[in-house]
Amino acid sequence: MGGSAATDRVWTVPNILSFARLALAVGFFVLLERGATSAACVAFVVAASTDWIDGWYARKYGQVSRLGRILDPLVDKVLVCGAFILLAARGGGAILPWMAVVVVVRELVVTAVRAEMERVGRDFSAGMSGKLKMVLQCAAVAVELARQGFGPALAGIDLSGLAGWLAWGAVVLTAWSGAEYVTRAWPVIVGRDDGRGRR
Repeated sequence: MGGSAATDRVWTVPNILSFARLALAVGFFVLLERGATSAACVAFVVAASTDWIDGWYARKYGQVSRLGRILDPLVDKVLVCGAFILLAARGGGAILPWMAVVVVVRELVVTAVRAEMERVGRDFSAGMSGKLKMVLQCAAVAVELARQGFGPALAGIDLSGLAGWLAWGAVVLTAWSGAEYVTRAWPVIVGRDDGRGRR
């Protein structure tokens, strides 16, 4: 079935993977709250991995759907924002409360801007900075979970130091990518562009 025929389908492979990622996110939250940090680390890594798989599959096999365009980024936000909030609430780790605030605020702002851009018919796909931001956020969470679940060092790697660097890098790129998205959309936001390129 071609890509255009797949746009209204619900039960595509990418969407099923997104629903599975949402279920894994819930399981991850429960495990983390119950103190099963090593199991939570595994659940998070598996959940984060499905994000890359479903995006690749959707593009390769023409299964980019309307539901997927909403569901995929929504589940990503649930997983990452939830992870940052819960880890920040624990304290004593590389992910600090203000970092969680930056991540959540950026996602709320970009979601609102994306909704307006798509309402006026402008493409607002994720840019490279947004994709790298997601990679760094997931890496920071995974390493912090590994540090808490398996110890401060793993295979000769200082997880404490690495988690700190990744957390700072993720926050800096989170803020940068958010500013980049707002800059791209600014003419539409302030009414200087009607969404069809007319100013």
